[in-house]
Amino acid sequence: MELEPELLLQEARENVEAAQSYRRELGQRLQGLRAARRQIKESASQTRDVLKQHFNDLKGTLGKLLDERLVTLLQEVDTIEQETIKPLDDCQKLIEHGVNTAEDLVQEGEIAILGGVGEQNEKLWSFTKKASHIQLDSLPEVPLLVDVPCLSAQLDDSILNIVKDHIFKHGTVASRPPVQIEELIEKPGGIIVRWCKVDDDFTAQDYRLQFRKCTSNHFEDVYVGSETEFIVLHIDPNVDYQFRVCARGDGRQEWSPWSVPQIGHSTLVPHEWTAGFEGYSLSSRRNIALRNDSKSSGVLYSSAPTYFFSESFSFLVETVGQPDRRDSIGVCAERQNGYDSLQRDQAVCISTNGAVFVNGKEMTNQLPAVTSGSTVTFDIEAVTLGSTNNNEGGNFKLRVTISSNNREVVFDWVLDQSCGSLYFGCSFFYPGWKVLVF
Repeated sequence: MELEPELLLQEARENVEAAQSYRRELGQRLQGLRAARRQIKESASQTRDVLKQHFNDLKGTLGKLLDERLVTLLQEVDTIEQETIKPLDDCQKLIEHGVNTAEDLVQEGEIAILGGVGEQNEKLWSFTKKASHIQLDSLPEVPLLVDVPCLSAQLDDSILNIVKDHIFKHGTVASRPPVQIEELIEKPGGIIVRWCKVDDDFTAQDYRLQFRKCTSNHFEDVYVGSETEFIVLHIDPNVDYQFRVCARGDGRQEWSPWSVPQIGHSTLVPHEWTAGFEGYSLSSRRNIALRNDSKSSGVLYSSAPTYFFSESFSFLVETVGQPDRRDSIGVCAERQNGYDSLQRDQAVCISTNGAVFVNGKEMTNQLPAVTSGSTVTFDIEAVTLGSTNNNEGGNFKLRVTISSNNREVVFDWVLDQSCGSLYFGCSFFYPGWKVLVF
């Protein structure tokens, strides 16, 4: 049965759309195949270059070591030869002197004897007297050949077998690395890199993370340790970075092959402290604040409300000074000048003694005191948007989790008005406190 022209046209259009979609899907798969082929080709070329360079370096180093060893052995031969020849030279000089003395004595004696007894009597007497003063029966000792060195080189050919065995086992070619980067999470001014082990037979002892700008040719180490995630700081916003990770097997010294490089970037503006506050000195990137010796006090705020809900935000206390109960580290809905602490309305904070304050009121739950190396992390989620219970006096409720030194407190925080992001701040009354935000 023939289809109506309209239906036939509609079916034709649908088939064309399906064919176009099919073509697009096939095109994407071709791009995936090209990328896979390119990865194999490029990694194989890089591996060849690495192998050639490594073995050329080994040959040069081994040749240098062999030359140095040869020089050392030849010097030992020279030393032994010189030390053992010297007493023989001394003995030879003594014997040659004796030979010359004996020859002179023989000539003198023959002349005296030829002169007879008469008028030559005086010569005979002189010769006999001279001969009596020479010990003609005293001969110097000449060492036997078995008592003098006989140099030889002791060369163990087994070293060739040992070296050959090591060379034949030296180096491996892996088609897949045992670890791969699992996730890249953008942070303000940073990227969290997470990786995982993909080889069940590989037991990792340490991991090594490197990164570089995509415009750079040089990777640099940013982390070595046993953790499987790390936040890379000092990331410029909207700039592509390349990350790779490798692992070292348990009990081994060499590192595994690198993972497939992953590209990540952060679109989030870096967290920065407000510059120009008299009581604090800032780092070049303005993410580290140091309480200085100035008499000025007050709250140092962030330059902008860069903390957004559902993100994790942390303070790292790098150095500490004398604590004070009014100290504060936390977040607030807005910057309010004239306060010397975040222990006020519209703010949540932790004091350096571990006390937690919500809208200026101290909570019964307390965290451990802040020490050098402590990390204080804030996780805040919006749980109610719009009007809330009138008794709460606000219209914006947040669920706040503050964690520090493996302890955490969770509570609700009510604001007078809704907001999309928060400021962070700190206040210290004595110098020496140094805080990094990330």
